[in-house]
Amino acid sequence: MTTDAKLNRRQFLTVAGVAGLGLGLAACTSETTTAPATTPMADMSAPAAQATPAEDMDALHEQGVKQFVAGIEANAKVFWPKRLPFTLDNGVKVFQITCQDVQWETKPGEKVTAMGYNGVVPGPEIRVTEGDRVRVVVKNELKESTAIHWHGVHTPNNMDGVPFLTQPPIKPGQTFTYEFTAKPIGSHMYHSHHNAADQVTKGLLGAFIVEPKDKSKEPASDSDYTLILNDANIGLTLNGKSFPATAPILAKVGEKVRVRFMNEGLIIHPMHLHGMYMQVFAEDGALLSAPYQCDTLNLAPGQRFDVLIDCQEPGAWAFHCHILTHAESPHGMFGMVTALIIK
Repeated sequence: MTTDAKLNRRQFLTVAGVAGLGLGLAACTSETTTAPATTPMADMSAPAAQATPAEDMDALHEQGVKQFVAGIEANAKVFWPKRLPFTLDNGVKVFQITCQDVQWETKPGEKVTAMGYNGVVPGPEIRVTEGDRVRVVVKNELKESTAIHWHGVHTPNNMDGVPFLTQPPIKPGQTFTYEFTAKPIGSHMYHSHHNAADQVTKGLLGAFIVEPKDKSKEPASDSDYTLILNDANIGLTLNGKSFPATAPILAKVGEKVRVRFMNEGLIIHPMHLHGMYMQVFAEDGALLSAPYQCDTLNLAPGQRFDVLIDCQEPGAWAFHCHILTHAESPHGMFGMVTALIIK
């Protein structure tokens, strides 16, 4: 993620008020709420009123939003994938990746058994420029074999990362080196292609972005965010986290925000942005000759889309998967939910 927009928790409360959310956020603290408080004028000698099921549901919904608000700054530090550093060897960009079993926290207090690249889910973002010579040294510290496929990247056949078809599997304790020229431009992915339904949905996935030498080939943007969708083994997640541990996209009025969607899950996820259109200008890394607008974008497994959001209307706007069993229940919002906050 790259952006100049800065928005702390106090500023969020101001924006939420502008948006007219009606959630009582002005009194929000990091403490959770388990039941509605009694009014100051209540007869304290009378038995305490019991909350109704509807009031309980409202309290749980509010509690989740309060946790999301309280965690804005802390969550942002871990939610957006960090870029993987590299060294140079005679002009070749050399990256190091270690495949590991990890315990990964998807939301506060909830850890799952996962697999990570360099200890994180998703793996660090690899970002290069078209034409770069790339070398990736992969060490396997898992208890099972693996391999890495460069999804959308056009590599020589023996670098494509499919065990027994293009290479032997990388067995536990072994190292394998991939080397290729970065092409074509666009938003691509890297992930396991061995026991993939298990390994990928447990976290062996990441973004591989090839930037154009000529930046004028793509629409100009003020900020750049990557959202990786996943499901199954580590649950319904965005960038490895479930609401309320997700982080919002932060923008200023007039800012043009680029979002790179990547579906690494096993099922379709229609991503819906409230309040405004997204302009879709690239699919699977390829620039579209006729960009189009939508507010709900359907992502099949393996698909990538690049969109541009023209942020004109201030407020806190929900941004979520519209299969609502992936986003909202009687216990409140969960899973594949975040927000776009425009100030």
